[in-house]
Amino acid sequence: MTDHRRIRVLWPDHLALPRGKYLPPDLAHRGTRHSMSVFTLLYDRDMVPAPGTRMLEGFPDMECTIDMDGVRDGWEDGVGVVVGDLVEGGRPVPFAPRNALKDAVAAWEALGYTPKVGIEYEAFVLQPDGEGGWAPYDTPGSFVYGTGPMNDPAGIAGAIHDVADAVGFRMESVNTEYDEAQFEFTLRYDDALAAADEAFLFRAMARDVAYGMGHLLTFLPRPLLDRGGNGVHVNFSLVDADGNNALLDPAGADGLSDLARQCIAGQLHHLSAMGAVCAPSVNSYKRLRPGQMSGYWANWGHDHRCATVRVNPERDASTRLENRMPDATSPIHTTVAAVLTAARLGVEAGLDCPDAETGDALEEACTDRFVADSLGGALEALAGDTAFADALGRGLVDQVLAIKEAEVGRYVEAVGDEASARDEFTDWEKAFYLPYL
Repeated sequence: MTDHRRIRVLWPDHLALPRGKYLPPDLAHRGTRHSMSVFTLLYDRDMVPAPGTRMLEGFPDMECTIDMDGVRDGWEDGVGVVVGDLVEGGRPVPFAPRNALKDAVAAWEALGYTPKVGIEYEAFVLQPDGEGGWAPYDTPGSFVYGTGPMNDPAGIAGAIHDVADAVGFRMESVNTEYDEAQFEFTLRYDDALAAADEAFLFRAMARDVAYGMGHLLTFLPRPLLDRGGNGVHVNFSLVDADGNNALLDPAGADGLSDLARQCIAGQLHHLSAMGAVCAPSVNSYKRLRPGQMSGYWANWGHDHRCATVRVNPERDASTRLENRMPDATSPIHTTVAAVLTAARLGVEAGLDCPDAETGDALEEACTDRFVADSLGGALEALAGDTAFADALGRGLVDQVLAIKEAEVGRYVEAVGDEASARDEFTDWEKAFYLPYL
């Protein structure tokens, strides 16, 4: 760790926001304190007395503890950054996303496996529209898998990549995506918690850098209805006690182990409940639709980008399961925890894996099962999937249900039922989500 004039302590909340404080270096080791009732907040700062948040008990404190050895160079000059843990009275706060991921990892470790994770982010760059709002970044010469100034004329993605390199974020690739003004940022594999921490910090950095250049980098699932959406692809594998990739079975017809197939089956079985925590906004379900390559169908496939769980074609240490359903309205720690938990439940229940997708899986697939068609439907699925809710953690699930049911209520009050503006990015979404996501 180099000398820093200030330490920026951050922690992920339930709204995918990087909350925290700046601390002087000589006091940073003490950590910080925050009102636990932060977990009652909606994006508009209204509060919902969610279970466990103690909003009606005087807004008491929780502590954010940090490991000073984890302080790293940040993207602000002379400012170090670190991700903290939330505890109350020495016990982990149950609805804190980082704590949920620690529990999900520990459950796999109890079975003898170490989860490895790699994150891919998709995001649109927006520019001022001259009327106080935002318009798509003007990139008239861009193309799919594009690089260079024709694809990024103002150098926004390039600047993000430069800062990532300077502060030690381990990028695997940066390129334009299928829609104009859309970019993909791929981070390298690591242990699950380390990968989620890095993805969390990268997202905060990327938005800061873009905003400093007069642009808005948005990870919102579908802010532009004339284009596709933004997803978060969670790639994971499992390493056994001997250091081998446990998803492999050279004797299998397709090289996948029974463990891999049960992991796939678990993710598909719990798909709709997962949506409530991996795609937890009204806007999420404007992306999760047929024809969007977005994880809509309860299917999987070999190197199939229209399947929810895609299996890469290599059969070596890189073999992985890529869940394409989540988006960045969920905290990345919660998303990874949900994917790992659903996969583990498939193993523990010995679920049978359906056949791989053989169709195009755009408007139709080889299954008639798909994710819930609205956030309200996903919340109902989560409330009804007791196995998944209990495994992920009742503290987190109950808090999510309270907050997100209130969010749906706000949308319905402003716009109408969830189906009424399905093909519109409403003014409510622009005000409620866009500044933050």
